[in-house]
Formats: sequence, C-alpha cells, structure tokens
Amino acid sequence: MIELKNINKAYGSGKIKVQALRNVSLNIAPGEFIAIIGPSGSGKSTLLHVLGFLDRPDSGSYNLRGKETNRLSEDALAVLRNHLVGFVFQQFHLLPRITALENAELPLIYAGKRHLKEKAAEAIKEVGLGPRAAHRPNELSGGEQQRVAIARSLVNEPAIILADEPTGNLDTKTEEEIISILERLNQKGKTIIMVTHEKEIARHAKRIISMRDGEIVADERMGQEGEKPVASGTVSAIDKILSGSHFITGRAELLDHFRQAMGAIVSHKMRSFLSMLGILIGVGAVIAMLALGEGARESISLRLASLGSNLLTVRPGSHRFHGVALETGAVTRFTLQDADAIAKLLPVKDVSASVRGRAQLVYGNRNWNTQIQGTGADYATMRAAVPVVGRFFTEEELRVRQKVALLGTTVARELFGDINPVGSTVKINRINFQVIGILPEKGASHWRDQDDVVIIPVTTAMYRLLGKEYVDSIDVEVKDSGLMQEAQEAISELIIKRHRLDRESEDAFEIRNMAEIQETLESTTRTMTWLLGSIACISLLVGGIGIMNIMLVSVTERTREIGLRKAIGARRKDIMTQFLVEAIVMTAGGGIIGIIFGASIAMLLSVLAGWATKISPSSVILATTFSIAVGLGFGLWPAKQASRLNPIEALRYE
Repeated sequence: MIELKNINKAYGSGKIKVQALRNVSLNIAPGEFIAIIGPSGSGKSTLLHVLGFLDRPDSGSYNLRGKETNRLSEDALAVLRNHLVGFVFQQFHLLPRITALENAELPLIYAGKRHLKEKAAEAIKEVGLGPRAAHRPNELSGGEQQRVAIARSLVNEPAIILADEPTGNLDTKTEEEIISILERLNQKGKTIIMVTHEKEIARHAKRIISMRDGEIVADERMGQEGEKPVASGTVSAIDKILSGSHFITGRAELLDHFRQAMGAIVSHKMRSFLSMLGILIGVGAVIAMLALGEGARESISLRLASLGSNLLTVRPGSHRFHGVALETGAVTRFTLQDADAIAKLLPVKDVSASVRGRAQLVYGNRNWNTQIQGTGADYATMRAAVPVVGRFFTEEELRVRQKVALLGTTVARELFGDINPVGSTVKINRINFQVIGILPEKGASHWRDQDDVVIIPVTTAMYRLLGKEYVDSIDVEVKDSGLMQEAQEAISELIIKRHRLDRESEDAFEIRNMAEIQETLESTTRTMTWLLGSIACISLLVGGIGIMNIMLVSVTERTREIGLRKAIGARRKDIMTQFLVEAIVMTAGGGIIGIIFGASIAMLLSVLAGWATKISPSSVILATTFSIAVGLGFGLWPAKQASRLNPIEALRYE
C-alpha cells in the first residue's frame, strides 16, 4: 500500500540543520498495526508526519498504491489527509469553543459531507462517549479528550489511522482503553501506525519499527509466521480516493464557513466588538454626513422650485453710452405686446409679464403695507404658486382687468388672523379687491419674506392700481430644459428685432437663466455632500485597518487551530475563505449597526439643531457596500497569511 524509498528530511536553515530522517525506506501493507518506537529526537514523529502527508520529504520517493505523492499539490495532499488518513495527536488538538460532537464533525465539513453529521454521533458512541457528546473539551478528562480525537479521526472512514503518542498524557487505565480501541479498529481492517516511546504499548502492535538518529535500526514482526493482516476493502477505498473524483468534490460549503466564523466571533465577544466599533463609527458617520448633505440639497431644491423650473426672466438692462451707465429701462422698455410675441416662439411653453410696487392694504380695523405683484394667468404653474385655498385668476379676469387678489400667508395672517379670507373684500390703496385665494407658503429668501406679497392681474396692476405703462419683467417657461439655450437665443433675436437694437446694444436687456443658478447651487451642494462623505469614509478606512490588525492577531492566536484544520483536510482556500468570511461578517454587522447609529444621529441633528436631513437608500447601499469591501480588502492579507501556514509548524506553535 505504501512504499518509501530513501526518504530524507532536515529542519533548520543556514549552517544549523537537524537531519530528522536519513535514507528511510519502508513498505506498509493494508491492515497492518505498526508501532514506531525510539528515543526522543529519533525521527519517529517526523516519519509519521511524512506518512500522513503533513510534511514533504526533502528527497526520496513516497508511493501510495503506485502513485508518487511528492509531486501532488497542497490541495491534493489536503484531500488525502481528509479522506485517507485519520490523525490522533498526543496533545488532542480539540477546539475549545465547540462541543465534543462538533469537534468530531470537523473532517466532514472539509469533505463536503456536513449533511452526514450522524456519522460523527456514531463515532462518538463507538469510542464510548455518547452521553458526553454535548460537553466541551474543558469539561472532559484527558482520556475522554483523546477518545474525541479518535472519533474525529474515524468520522470520514479513513483507511489509515496515525496516532502520535496516543497514550503519552494518560494514566495506566486510560492507556489500556485507548489501546483496546485501536486494536478493535485494526481488527475491522484499519491500518494503524502508532508512534510511542513505551515498549509496553508497542507490544500491542503486530509490527515494531525501531528508530535512532533518523534511521530505521530494526523492523520486527510480531505473532505467528505467515499471519496476514486484515485489509477489508482498504485497497479499493484507496484506489477510489486516488481516482481523482475526491480532489474535485471534497470542499467545505459557504454555510459551514459562516457557522465557523460566527462561532469564532461569538467566542471572542470583546475582540469582535472592538473590531466592529471602527466600522460602526465609520458607517454611522457616512450615513449622517450624506443625510445632512442630501437634506441640504433637497432644501435648496425646494426653495429653487418656488422660482419655477425651466424658467427664463427677461428684464430691461442698464445700457452704457460712451462709458456712462444709463438708468435701467432707459433704452429698452417691455410691454404686454412683447410678452405676447415671446409666447409665440416655438420653444416657449408659457409667458407671464410682471409689474411690482408697494401698497397699503386695509381690512376692517387692520392694515398692512406689502408688495403688490401683477402677473399673468400662467404665473401660478410657472412659479409654483397654485393657491392652497381658493383659486388663481383666469385669462378672462386678466383681460377685463378684474379687481381680484391672492394673498401671501403673511398678509393673510396680519389682516385676517385665523379667519379664512377667501371671498372677503380688502382695500388696496383705497380700491376694493376681492380675495379669491391664498398663496402657498414659500418662506424667507435672504432678508425678504416671500409670503409678504399680494398677487393681482398684471393689467389691473398697470392700469388701475400702479399706473404703469411698461412691465418690469417677463417670465418665460421653456418646454424642455434642453431647449433653454435655443429659447434664450430666440428671445434675444426677437427683442433686438422688435426694439430695433444693434448688436452693441444687447446690454440694454438681460435674460436670466434660473436653471443655471439651480444647477450651480445643486453642484455646490453635491460637492459638499461628497466632501463630507469622503471625510466620513476615512473613519471606515481606519476601521478597516483595525479589522486587519485584529485579524492578524487572531491568526497568531489561532495558529494551532489552523494547523489542526489543515491536518484534517482543510485546503488553503478553505482557511482563506473562513477568515475572509469572519472579516466580512464583522464589517457587515458593524455596518448594519452603523446604519442605525447614523440614522439616529441624522434625526438628532434634525430635531435638536433644526438642520434639514434626509437618509437616501443610495447612501445606505453605499455605506453597506463600502463596509463589506473594507472587510474583504483588509481581511484578505490576514486570510492569506493563515492559508499559507505549514500544518506541522502551526500544530507545534506555542
């Protein structure tokens, strides 16, 4: 079954080297019970590690059923350790945070057989620990822990059992129990290779190999001449493993890695919390800062919406003549006919001419001085001024110069208090006007109260109240934001043509683009939002570095655990995935708590400081994705470090 030829193995580097094995040649048949004895430092444990694919020889040949194993990859050797070999270690190497049954299940995880976990329960019962299966290692005696290790070695039904000083730390009675278990396994066809320094223990084997200074000095078979070992299907099992199918199918599932990660996180609560804390603060800061920026942007958008969308405002300019600035409107004055002409342009949707002035309002024993604004009938939809109570005036009322008025909320409050003013009559500069609506509340803009205004038809304002022949401005709503530039050029050409202006007199009027102002303010707000978010992301990076440091410490603390997992069949990918999953679970957990924390901070800023905040789904997705990416990025290096550990060096780590 196994053939070793001229195996050599040395430890150390540079000039100081220890030759553990010297030209060792050995043949092992299926079903044998072999004891390897010798003094400390004779090389017996090193030979066992080479036989169990835990270590590679420096030179020589290792043939398993005719297949050279020295050329196999690390993952292929891991599969052989998982399916072909069962290890029983002198130090037991049980994971302290899980039960005896869960320790016995570990090889099934890396064989992709977690669904067959009843085999672990059967193995625990076979070694006489059925009632103690739910106990953790620190609740078991030394002999019971060794039985768990034996159960773990049997769970994948290996062909070979390798036992390294299985009775070294046990009392005499427990020694006999462990040896009797090994003898029963050998009778069932298992090949047993046991390392011991006690001759009394070695006499239970059917073949004793003595070693000294890395060489085999004696090879003695016990029992009657011609006695044949019991194979019981061992050869066929090995051939099946070497056929190649197990090298592909044997793997741990992602759910198993998640369970292992959660177990590690829960078992080190404080360390895990400190790792998550940096991510928690970082995600919370990102959520709060982006909510603040998004709230500011929306607040600005709402204020700009009151100005109207896709809006152009045409005003008389201040023309300069020989370097002297003339009065506004001295060269160009707009009329209602100009507004009608602009309305006929192709890109234009609606037009409203406006005039402004101040007047005294009187209702009963109350009076109020406010701004009077005359507008067109389309002003309500253009300037987001659709009344919350009542209605806006119609084109017919505009044409006949009807004396109707809409009050801003400030004016309505000052004149009427809590009474609904719609239908009432107020005097504006001693002229009676009927109140037909209340304008929507728009708040203050700089030093001016936008709700301290009365809107009346522009014709009424010009010819009945303010005595104006020309309009102060013309508001133009364009059909589409993409037509703003085209509309602006068309209006400019029309005004130049109607007022017979030359190209040098274009400063005699101005066309203001509200969309440009809106875009500028939104761009500024967006920049500030990303700036705040970027600063908050620094916290995430700091948290990520903390995760990496904690994971590196975890790799050091759990070196022996990593060695054990590799010894029972974990591949590099399995170890790497487990540590990556741990990092991602911690960062994702910190991210979720951070979202709640950030949302709470945003709400406090809104309630206590009165700042506008808004938590957008995109900010939540961004923060969560970034936190997971941090866990993946910063967990990668510790995971690689863990996956590269040599199983023997890891098992010996103190």
